Amino acid sequence: MRVLMNILAQAVNPTRFRVMATKAFRRLERKNYQKNMDWLRENAESYESYLSELDEDLWREAQEVEDEIDRKAKEKLSSLPFELGVGGATSLLYFFARFLKPKVVVETGVAAGFSSQGFLMALRKNGFGKLYSSDFPYFRIAEPEKYIGYVVDDDLKANWVLRVDGDRKNIEEFSAAIEHIDLVHYDSDKSYAGRRWVMDRLGALLGPSSVVLMDDIQDNAFFMDYVSDLRRDTWKVFHYRGKFVGLVGNLTR
Repeated sequence: MRVLMNILAQAVNPTRFRVMATKAFRRLERKNYQKNMDWLRENAESYESYLSELDEDLWREAQEVEDEIDRKAKEKLSSLPFELGVGGATSLLYFFARFLKPKVVVETGVAAGFSSQGFLMALRKNGFGKLYSSDFPYFRIAEPEKYIGYVVDDDLKANWVLRVDGDRKNIEEFSAAIEHIDLVHYDSDKSYAGRRWVMDRLGALLGPSSVVLMDDIQDNAFFMDYVSDLRRDTWKVFHYRGKFVGLVGNLTR
């Protein structure tokens, strides 16, 4: 009953109701599922081997940072009476942010903030860079806004722009404020249409050196179609903890 009340409380906001309804509808989409799964399995490779070959010392550093983030987050989250989820591919994100030395990073999907913490720690280590994060409140809990990015350290937030009105509004705001994106991490609306809208909108801000990371690409055929449409060979598929992560871009120094 409490969850239902929290959902209804968020739904009275017209903007949030539209986002919530769209999310529910898009979960029904299963476009070219089997073809996509076959393609992913055929092309997947080990992310550990790939990153170790790029920079073995940095990959070791990234793994140590992920362990640190997980440990500190577990302590913070243990005091909450509900679950905010667990971290994803934090070590990969930290590695890419350290390796590429981006000035501008855009991520969609924040949740508890594991990925944001990883990016911000990498940017601090680099000595420069800004993170733009797009999310939408946990509408199943009361006062959900204050829990977005909950595990992010306060001393890292100076280089962080967080918006929580859903990708469509947030991405428009980001696009008006920045001229170029060096690194994108997509981890929000996993539907084909949701991914397509964001990547189409960000496309003009991506250059030849930009890198895109996309989580859960097993959910539909968007990533497969995306790299085919780009007609570029600079993409990778990684098998990560029972799921698949996609990479577009050239990571050679």
